[in-house]
Amino acid sequence: MDFFVQKNSIVRQIWGKSDTVLFIFAGAAAEFALNKAVDWLYFTGRLPTDPLGRLFSTVSYARRIIFSGNDRALKEIDSIYAIHKTVENNRGDTIPDWAYRDVLFMLIHYSIASFEVLERKLSPEEKQEVYDVFYRFGTRMKLKELPTNYVSWRPKRKSDMENDLEKGEYTSDLFLQYKKHLGRARYFILVEGQKLIIPDKVRSLLGFSRFSFLTPILPFYKLSKWMHLDGLIKKLLLPKKYEQEIREIDVYKAAYQNMA
Repeated sequence: MDFFVQKNSIVRQIWGKSDTVLFIFAGAAAEFALNKAVDWLYFTGRLPTDPLGRLFSTVSYARRIIFSGNDRALKEIDSIYAIHKTVENNRGDTIPDWAYRDVLFMLIHYSIASFEVLERKLSPEEKQEVYDVFYRFGTRMKLKELPTNYVSWRPKRKSDMENDLEKGEYTSDLFLQYKKHLGRARYFILVEGQKLIIPDKVRSLLGFSRFSFLTPILPFYKLSKWMHLDGLIKKLLLPKKYEQEIREIDVYKAAYQNMA
């Protein structure tokens, strides 16, 4: 079978680990709250009522695309495109191209940052490979002004954050919703995890310090993975509602790896 992302790709390694996907989710949760176009997500009503579910659906789409055959992956991307066009028609307005691009750029940034926090530093070639996958994703979504390589993407990412992020009323409301749906203890862990991977612009707007209480704990967590105890830790950290979704990440990966 011809896959959208090859079997030995670093992208599959990144998105095939539930803890890495959770960090990607955490980083996106922080940056989503600052995006000037976040009102589009409020329009459907799903984001404020189920912010975790909305973000999980975003990473679920990305995961399916990464582990699917090429034809199915393209259909998934086309489905995302069609869903957003329906939302635009319902509102009678157009989602700005930069808003789509910002979400794509988040997936690139947090894929790299999360893996580097939990595993190891990526080589320039591996970072380019990550970029290539999401570049193909973006071109299928008909996005404009996409840099052709990782090196030229970095300044574009920085300038877009300067233009597209702000702390507004939706920012505060979303973080209140995160806290409501996670509970105080899990919310604390979410924020501390976000501190490890968010860009400086996001950190500045949210008023987060550079220090994270998770930094001294990470070595023990990595040891727990070696001892196969990380599943228990994830179970304790996640609301029961999302336990199955996290377990399915590894199952989904294994199923498609066997097909490759």
